Amino acid sequence: MGNSCVGSRSSAANNGTRGSSVPSSYWWCCGYKYGSHACKCDKTNAKATETIQDMPPQIVRIESDEVKPPHRYKEEKPPSEQTRPQPRPQPRPHNVKKPASAGLKADSVLQRKTGNLKESYNLGKKLGQGQFGTTFLCVEKATGKEYACKSILKRKLMTEEDVEDVRREIQIMHHLAGSANVISIKEAFEDAVSVHVVMELCAGGELFDRIVERGHYSERKAAKLARTIVGVIESCHSLGVMHRDLKPENFLFVNQQEESPLKAIDFGLSAFFKPGLSKCFIVSYTNIFGVNS
Repeated sequence: MGNSCVGSRSSAANNGTRGSSVPSSYWWCCGYKYGSHACKCDKTNAKATETIQDMPPQIVRIESDEVKPPHRYKEEKPPSEQTRPQPRPQPRPHNVKKPASAGLKADSVLQRKTGNLKESYNLGKKLGQGQFGTTFLCVEKATGKEYACKSILKRKLMTEEDVEDVRREIQIMHHLAGSANVISIKEAFEDAVSVHVVMELCAGGELFDRIVERGHYSERKAAKLARTIVGVIESCHSLGVMHRDLKPENFLFVNQQEESPLKAIDFGLSAFFKPGLSKCFIVSYTNIFGVNS
């Protein structure tokens, strides 16, 4: 007679079920134990079989209020939002030269030969700075007298109009020489770098600074200063000159005294009268000096 047990005989003997017929599925799952045909794996497999579905798993979406990834994860933008690469700036050619100024190209700004400034004067400290030039304290070597020297750099005279303005300024200052309240010019020099204008020294400072320091003027004091300003305008107009840049910064006191004379400076924008130009001028000294009645 054949044995109906498919499993190993020795294993059956060891479990005390010799000659018994045990299905092969029990040997391959958890084994035949203590003669019992019940297998826990059958129940587990039965439950697992019941939960198996034929549908694919659902897609899990992350809500907007969940934690975003750290900044080290760079979000990719769609091609329409990506910035286009900027072209690299082209290097400037080294052989391109800046155009020379009209002041340097001119044979002579003053159109005449002059001496050397340093042979007659010693330059001192800086007194002021303008658009085209710098004013220094200078001392005449022969007499020891102090003057102001306005040095205008020729390289800053970019156009022919700038060159003509310097010529006209010096010409007008010579034309107004002798006026009581106009700064007087002594002489002018020119070298390869600058045009130097030596003129009267006004050490009392600007009218603007004195107005700021005082805060206000009495009506009598303001009227006196306004009379001086109007007198300068009348003197210029009588000689056919328009100043065209009248302001408190362009009036200097000769010294620090309270009753110091006041003089007009800076004739760089001045011009001679031409047909059709108006000579009208109105002074509102109550606004300029902050009159306190």
